[in-house]
This record gives sequence, structure tokens and C-alpha cells, in this order.
Amino acid sequence: METFYLILSLFLSLTLFFGTRRRKLNLPPSPAWSFPVIGHLHLLKMPLQQSFLSLSKSLGGASIFSLRLGCSRLVFVVSSHSVAEECFTKNDIVFANRPEFIFAKHMGYNCTTMVSAPYGDNWRNFRRIGAIEIFSSLRLDSFL
Repeated sequence: METFYLILSLFLSLTLFFGTRRRKLNLPPSPAWSFPVIGHLHLLKMPLQQSFLSLSKSLGGASIFSLRLGCSRLVFVVSSHSVAEECFTKNDIVFANRPEFIFAKHMGYNCTTMVSAPYGDNWRNFRRIGAIEIFSSLRLDSFL
């Protein structure tokens, strides 16, 4: 009976060890050194456009590359006009969504404010109300 439990525990530990492989994501190139807590923040200097250009040149002139900012935020930097145009014309709805932050979930009424709402019907209603009611020329003149 003891051997059965030994074999069972060995089998479970091997399946947990080998079965939980991470799937390799198809990501753009990234600079080599990323620190565990700050990510690639140590590579960014002011002005940002020059540091992005130098990072792009160091990656072989890559028109799009990825940076890890902080522990968990993955950021894509697009440095080519044609790629940026493709991102914002063909895939504009994908890029229009905002990331869901825990702060927006708890303090922003489950992401239902104009600032934190994902792209969709609710956000379009917020935008329409803002354009008609808050930022109309008559209302802006009354605020003066």
C-alpha cells in the first residue's frame, strides 16, 4: 500500500512539473535585460522618442517591439508609420479597449465610468452625453 502512495505521489508531482509548461507567446522582439520588479524602465530616458529610437536600432531596426513596464504591464512600441496606420485602421477596436485595473473595478463602479469604460455601447453613450451636454459650445460659454 505504501508503494502505491509513493508511485501516485511521484506521478502527480511529475505531471504537475511537466504538465504546467507555459505557452510561448508570439511576441515582437524585446530588449534582453528585464529586471524582475521594474522591467525595462531602466532603459527609458528623457526624451522618450530618442530612447525608443535607440531601442529600435539596437533590435535591428524593428518597427515594433515590446517592453515590460513594471511587474506585469506589457507595452508594444510601434516606430513605423505604416505599422501604426495598420494598427489604427484595421485593428482599431482591439486597440481602443482599455486595460482593466483593480482600482477602476473597485472605485470606478466596475469600470462603468467614462474614463475606465471599455469600448462598446456604454462608452459610446458616455461620449455622446459628453459631446452634447458637457462640451457643447453653449455649455462651455456658460462655464466661463
